[in-house]
Amino acid sequence: MKKIILTTLILAFSLIHAQEKVSGTILYKLKGDDYPLEGASVYWLNTNKGTITNFSGDFIIEKTQESDLLVISYIGFSSDTLKLKSSPIIHFLKPDDSNSLNEVTVQKKRKTIQKSYLAAQNIMKVSSEELLKAACCNLSESFETNPTIDVNFSDALTGTKQIKILGLESPYLMISEENIPMIRGASQAYGLTFIPGTWIESIQITKGAGSVVNGFESISGQINTELKKPFSDLPLFINLFGSQMGRLEANVHINKKVFDRISMGVYIHTNNNNDRMDQNQDTFLDRPLSNQINIMNRWQYTNQEKGLVSFFTWRYMQDQKQMGVLDFDPLKHAGSNTFWGSEIKTNRLDLSFKAGYVFPDLPYQSFGFQSAFSTHDQDSYYGLRIYDIYHESLYNNLLFSSIIGNTMNKFKVGVNFSYDRYVETVDNINYNRIDRSMGTFFEYTYNNNSDISFSGGLRFDNHNRMGTFITPRIHFRYNPLENFVLRISSGSGRKIANIFAENQRIFGTNRIINLLQNGSGVYGLDPEIAWNYGLSIIRSFRFLGGDFELVADYYITNFKNQILIDWEESNKISFYNLEGKSSSKSLQLGLDFSYREFLTLSAAYKNYIIKSNYNSGYLSKPLQPRNIIFFSTGLESTINNGSQWKWDLTINFIGDQRLVKTIRDPENLSSPKYNLLNSQITRVFSSKFEIYLGAENIGNYKQINPIISSENPFSLNFDSAQIYAPIFGRMIYSGLRLKL
Repeated sequence: MKKIILTTLILAFSLIHAQEKVSGTILYKLKGDDYPLEGASVYWLNTNKGTITNFSGDFIIEKTQESDLLVISYIGFSSDTLKLKSSPIIHFLKPDDSNSLNEVTVQKKRKTIQKSYLAAQNIMKVSSEELLKAACCNLSESFETNPTIDVNFSDALTGTKQIKILGLESPYLMISEENIPMIRGASQAYGLTFIPGTWIESIQITKGAGSVVNGFESISGQINTELKKPFSDLPLFINLFGSQMGRLEANVHINKKVFDRISMGVYIHTNNNNDRMDQNQDTFLDRPLSNQINIMNRWQYTNQEKGLVSFFTWRYMQDQKQMGVLDFDPLKHAGSNTFWGSEIKTNRLDLSFKAGYVFPDLPYQSFGFQSAFSTHDQDSYYGLRIYDIYHESLYNNLLFSSIIGNTMNKFKVGVNFSYDRYVETVDNINYNRIDRSMGTFFEYTYNNNSDISFSGGLRFDNHNRMGTFITPRIHFRYNPLENFVLRISSGSGRKIANIFAENQRIFGTNRIINLLQNGSGVYGLDPEIAWNYGLSIIRSFRFLGGDFELVADYYITNFKNQILIDWEESNKISFYNLEGKSSSKSLQLGLDFSYREFLTLSAAYKNYIIKSNYNSGYLSKPLQPRNIIFFSTGLESTINNGSQWKWDLTINFIGDQRLVKTIRDPENLSSPKYNLLNSQITRVFSSKFEIYLGAENIGNYKQINPIISSENPFSLNFDSAQIYAPIFGRMIYSGLRLKL
């Protein structure tokens, strides 16, 4: 009731103030399409009263008795003066040819990682330029230079990297692709490696409880990837990559304007690694032998005059991995205890359709429809263990956006439906199931484009295995001073755990799987439910000619119920419902600095306190560093006839981690502290051609004995999941990019 009263008061307050303000949208045309102008100046003629437009080109300005002439200006465009007649205003600025070069300069000065100062949610946007600073061959490797996301190895066999936010693994994140849920269900363990880095246009990272529009499963945050668009991508792009460890990769993008309003793109990705390497001499492959072919075809229709935009995308991916001892031959040894080996074969098909309609005379009002279908078929075995999963998924979403009175008060309302069918086999035991969910949502946003923004949302969902439930989310931003932002957030999330798909590293052990079925569902376990609370502060200022930005974030995630993965008993892994407390407390302090156009520095300190009531006591989460220090710097030379040098360095100082008791690790033992250094240098010869050379783990730090009982892999002690550091050493790579 209090939330309803608060929302009503805010709405009434904003409606009253709307009578004293003028709102509008500033746009420009390029090749027949409309684009918003972010940062355009809007002020009353012969006064000092003005504002700037936000990322959508929207503005709000108070009326004044001093003038009724509104001046609109932007670097690279001709300024216009309008006599106020009605509100809202929709106005197009025309480019000023004499200043066109200045506009390009402004674009290049934008940061590759941008934090929003106007949105109520704590959102960070990572551009494609940031992804070029590291060997981000796929999405799992796209966060190496980002302090918000922690990246580490999941096990000693697959070489797969997993990500964490607020100290919680990716299953507690909602990972979407153009706002369609993507990495979930059967794809949780390896799905991040199925999205090539060159396909990514940008990444939006939301810390804490996100928007109700995207679903109820988000607990610790959201990651949304925007893919390259056929209309705006290069006609031809080629990226070749190779490392001294035998990894080879090729990416080709081909885009063509088929008709006046229809563009088509074909994206091809392939990678393979056929080198058998065993640097630590434990007889096991350091990296899996692998082959992947990934093909995507996108069709884009754009009709700005009628306000219509639509995409149709299909994608097919085939991925194969072989792991185990050096002498393992699948044709001879699969299913036997002669040599330990493993194969993972995955075939995936994705189809999606998106359509949006923006009312031509009301650019703040729109309809949107999304539909996606996918099949994920994985056949795998680990030694004598078998794990197969087939996942069929359907997702539909209908969304309507508009305003209440003026553009300060916006709302979104919609309905979505999801269907998931699983056929899962674990050591000859079937766990087949169907999940169906129908939900509706409403989200109200107030933003005066100045000192206050508020977003409150509510979802009502009915799930065949979770019943009917409500998901509330609230975000509030306040700017008490210029360049000072304070945010608070709160919200709940829930999910049904796919315990085997999300934790496939357990099959790289011979531990006995123990399901303590004290709940409901196919696994005998209850849904996971959590509340997330967040506080964020950003302060930016200029000093000694440089731009500084200070950030402090503190988030708490309290689980009402959680599926605990208990490694505490030797030779056994147990899954059971939480009884007692479980929480994750995350503190991040950060500093960003940039000097002119050639130097950037970023530093962050992260502290995690993650504890749960296990059957053996209230313990810290194993293999989770309590302290991490991040440092990154970059240098760019002045562009000379299109050529340029770029250099980047990233250092991570990883604190000690609690280890569970095994025959390798005594009781109450912690891992050693260590640091990781990555660096890359890029030579840009022109806007069409560049080469790069880089190295990961320059210090060559490796975990000693990463595979427990590697000499006896069919014993109960065999365990490849207790990984706290890299399992292979220095990796040197190089590549080229061709843009035509």
